[in-house]
Amino acid sequence: MSLPELCIRRPVMTTLLMLAFVIFGLFSYRLLPVAAIPTVDFPTIVVNAHFPGASPDTMASSVATPLEKQFSTIAGLNSMVSSSGLGLTQITMQFDLSRDIDGAALDVQSALTSAARRLPIQMTIPPSFIKANPAQAPVIFLNLSSATLPLSDVDEYAETMIAQRLSTLTGVSQVLVMGQQKFAVRVQANPEALAAKGMTLEDLQNAVAAANSSTPVGTLMGQQQAYTLQANGQLPHASQYENLIVAYRNGAPVRLKDVAKPVDSVEDDRQASWYNGNRGILLAVQGQPDANTVAVVDSVKALIPVFESQLPASVKLGFHVGSSVAGLAVDTRAMPLRAVLFTLVK
Repeated sequence: MSLPELCIRRPVMTTLLMLAFVIFGLFSYRLLPVAAIPTVDFPTIVVNAHFPGASPDTMASSVATPLEKQFSTIAGLNSMVSSSGLGLTQITMQFDLSRDIDGAALDVQSALTSAARRLPIQMTIPPSFIKANPAQAPVIFLNLSSATLPLSDVDEYAETMIAQRLSTLTGVSQVLVMGQQKFAVRVQANPEALAAKGMTLEDLQNAVAAANSSTPVGTLMGQQQAYTLQANGQLPHASQYENLIVAYRNGAPVRLKDVAKPVDSVEDDRQASWYNGNRGILLAVQGQPDANTVAVVDSVKALIPVFESQLPASVKLGFHVGSSVAGLAVDTRAMPLRAVLFTLVK
């Protein structure tokens, strides 16, 4: 007896069977993941090393080369791509598909520890790494801009209030901040004035760093009470650095304004982002490989009215759904070095 004949002779069984297919199909449809591209999880790790002020040649020879030699000993490494710029080196390593990403991350961490002795001693920020998937694309973009507030204030709202909140959403892998403008005081040294005072750039740097420390002071112990002393030695604005004494010459103090010019600026003034021709801070939200893209976008869009109620009226928040944005421009410019810049984080 063939299947069509069986279905004709037993109509009740056929009806129940088709109803079961329809009901279970509806339940299964709600559980299907929705994504623009197939789920592919490449074991990839990206290492970032920062050395402010170093030239690309210095980053390539003093930072990238020791790290590459140490990373080449890791098992299962398929490819390694390194790029060096002004004060930044990025190394992207891709491993075999059979290699566990967590095990590869442990090997990378061990390699970074071993290579730390070969890096420059002036490199105070140790290299860091993140687990990345090159097949991942942002699912939604958020843009913050303001016509009156400085970009450093807009960046503060983007990184502390919005990016951290979005990172906690279910299905969100990470939130990338493009065009970062973190506030910093930059000291523009005058080489001629330094030479006239018999000072070097290292003397100026050490004097500014010593005046901007936040080391613990100590404790006063009594018979009945104990007091913890607190002293905030950090100077938040450039105007407070002008009268800073950096040295003594012939019994007279040498102030910072005599040999340099402090200005309120940002940590990295060589990167920027525009959206539809307007300068701003861009947030790119990436979803997890197994997450429902539609659900992730909906959860992000649901928080936009909450963010708008917490932002100042002068800050405009917009969004764009998709893996690319029309009118987006992210620029990292190599500007000519006209003065020696020391960055002091707020």
